[in-house]
Amino acid sequence: MTIKTKITEILGIKHPIIAAPMGPFYTTELTIAVSNAGGLGVLSHIGLAEKDPVEEMKKDMLHVVEHTDKPFGFNIRTSRMEPYASVLCHDIPKFIMENPKLKEQCMYALTSAGSAKTLPSSSTFQKLKEESEIKHFHVAPALWLAEKCVSAGVDGLVVTGGEGGGHQSYEMVSTLVLLQQVQQKYPDFPIVACGGFATGEGLAAALALGAGAVAMGSRFIASKESEFHETYKNVVPPAHAQDTTMATGVFGPIRLWKNKYAIEHVMIGSKEEKLAQESTLSADDIIETMRAYELAYKGNIDDGAVLLGQSIGLIDDIESVSNIIEKTVKDAEAALKRATDLII
Repeated sequence: MTIKTKITEILGIKHPIIAAPMGPFYTTELTIAVSNAGGLGVLSHIGLAEKDPVEEMKKDMLHVVEHTDKPFGFNIRTSRMEPYASVLCHDIPKFIMENPKLKEQCMYALTSAGSAKTLPSSSTFQKLKEESEIKHFHVAPALWLAEKCVSAGVDGLVVTGGEGGGHQSYEMVSTLVLLQQVQQKYPDFPIVACGGFATGEGLAAALALGAGAVAMGSRFIASKESEFHETYKNVVPPAHAQDTTMATGVFGPIRLWKNKYAIEHVMIGSKEEKLAQESTLSADDIIETMRAYELAYKGNIDDGAVLLGQSIGLIDDIESVSNIIEKTVKDAEAALKRATDLII
């Protein structure tokens, strides 16, 4: 049996499961594994020291199409604090158009942590949209942001609640409530639910609430194929949902695993305070923050920023991506059947 949704149809994937964006880290092998297993792998916007995000994404895309013939996507952070955003939005669509395999397989352009208008304003992306089936989604962690995304002309939304790992909004509305809010306002709009998903029951719940797929981050970090350091991965199985906390990240609020770094970076209380802080930051300050992410990625989970969501409380093993997706879909099918049996 297969779960067919609006998202699986427009992206050409077998299962309604998408890898959440995990910048600034590499997710190349993870992308291949997720796509080969019938989900949608997503290449991250690389932000590691001394790496050119544009050249790294080009290299990663070529590696992906060499190892899978399935659809995949990519993420660009469009924050005002992201110096490469406009270059990526111009150069990557152009690069895709120049490669027939990329043009055929790259179905999903996800922007996040900034404006939904940055990518559509790129002439190269507009040309790519005209000549391919690629769809533009933007991450919306609040209802008012979902409204801005729809007004910007996106093809779909990734609705992300506050329990998710990584960057969040100051509203901190849960996925359960936010998904209902967006669904009520845009009942026919393609929606991917993100934040707190790691099981088949979660997938079934999201589908029942009107989403067409879920995006999972922490669940895929704790997979055999992910490029994260084993020490980072091993944080997940014994962890509890309450072992994460909100802190201040380079782009705003960020959910991290509780460690020395997270405790020392208490979350700034409002967007206005964050903007005031940004005005005092130097380029070296931003580089230092990005280094904290890289420290964790390479295994220093004491001094680094360990991006994980509350769904770590649902994960008790490090499994292959194919097994994760197979079990998630199987359990979702069972949960949906149980729910159907309640109708008399």
